[in-house]
Amino acid sequence: MAPDTDHFDVIIVGAGLSGIGMAHHLQRRCPWARHAILEARQAIGGTWDLFRYPGIRSDSDMHTLGYSFRPWSDPDAIADGNKIRDYIEETAVEVGIDKQIRFGTKVTHAEWSSADARWSVKAADRSVRTCRFLILCSGYYSYEEANRPRWDGEDSFAGPIVEPQFWPEDLDWRGKRVAVIGSGATAVTLVPALAKEAAHVTMVQRSPSYVMARPSRDKIAKAFERVLPFRTAAALTRWKNVLLQQFFFGLSRRRPAKVKAKLLELTEKEVGADQLRHFTPRYNPWDQRLCLAPDGDLFAAIRSGSASVATGQIERFTPSGLRLTDGSEVPADVIVTATGLQVQLAGGATLSIDGSPVRLGDTMAYKGLFFSDVPNFASIFGYTNASWTLKADLSAAFVCRVLNRMRRRGQAVVMPARDPTIAERPFLDFTSTYVRRALADLPKQGDRGPWRLKQSYAADLMNLRFGRLEDGVLQFRNAA
Repeated sequence: MAPDTDHFDVIIVGAGLSGIGMAHHLQRRCPWARHAILEARQAIGGTWDLFRYPGIRSDSDMHTLGYSFRPWSDPDAIADGNKIRDYIEETAVEVGIDKQIRFGTKVTHAEWSSADARWSVKAADRSVRTCRFLILCSGYYSYEEANRPRWDGEDSFAGPIVEPQFWPEDLDWRGKRVAVIGSGATAVTLVPALAKEAAHVTMVQRSPSYVMARPSRDKIAKAFERVLPFRTAAALTRWKNVLLQQFFFGLSRRRPAKVKAKLLELTEKEVGADQLRHFTPRYNPWDQRLCLAPDGDLFAAIRSGSASVATGQIERFTPSGLRLTDGSEVPADVIVTATGLQVQLAGGATLSIDGSPVRLGDTMAYKGLFFSDVPNFASIFGYTNASWTLKADLSAAFVCRVLNRMRRRGQAVVMPARDPTIAERPFLDFTSTYVRRALADLPKQGDRGPWRLKQSYAADLMNLRFGRLEDGVLQFRNAA
């Protein structure tokens, strides 16, 4: 009999960094698994294809944001969006993953049938596909809607108001005064990029964020490459950066005052004592993600006078810019609202089990990727305190371990059983506004393993790669 062209062993939702990585692990570790990738857009790359604003780049080094199985080889360790998009696409084409992608297929609903032990995956074009195992690699924010506060007087502003997520290709900002509202990674990226050709750029922030200068090229990585085979050098560089990230994060948790003082000391050397108040947050380091300034580009723009920072609440828009609550004015011809993402899981798709709706916000995450009492289902979610791909790689390999175990033993269903004695904690231990707004919609984590998120690559490496699958929590069984 010919195979059912609409039934698969595995369906992956999303052809971005995580989806292509998941497919690569499947091809290598589960060559028996017939799979497809459903991608809502018409291109590979996810975030790195969606965002096209000036200066778009990684906020992690590419030696750890790149795949473990295909090390990053470009000289730039902090790379722009075009290079990252090309890297993801080349990874897909190199081993034929691109042939498994169904573009223009936006998943709207997935229904689990216990009787059939399979998911029915429905798309906006009314197509339906079925699979034994469903894996979400669709990120954690909406592609259709950004977080966009509203202010009084917006209609009175004479110029364009732009959201970075939907940057117009024909926007005329060169030689003009630009106000960028926000202090996160997007704003810190946009300001120095716009300042190269704008008349002046002002970063308007309600409150400061930590900004850390870092070289865009890794000299130690290049030294390794001069004396070692490429893959050996890449592995050493990856571990060097992982250990530095983990050391700095751990120190920030143990000695927050000491780390804060050091960060502010480094920042003062970049911008001077008179500007330090604009870079002195109320929170401790890593209560929110640190912003990265490659080669100190933001600080250089401020020193040159092509950019400046205004800290305070916006009272209203005016015909010629912004007025803050302290009475100061920020003149602008163009205003950019770099005010964050709209958190959304599963790309907005809904889930149900035997006709009963499932809210991921009501579940508890097992090892950060399976969900309590949801069968044959995983969601790839990377680190928030380090490069996303480090956790995504480990999670993808773990899913393959589970699939191979099920195949060897002829089992059809796997899911973690929730322990009612496990206390709930927020899924993300971050104080960022966009995270706090979405806490009710995010899964929970527990107060101890395997429900507790480690946020540690070394710990997750041991747990996900070598930990026992028969841990008393992960339940395997045959079909009903």
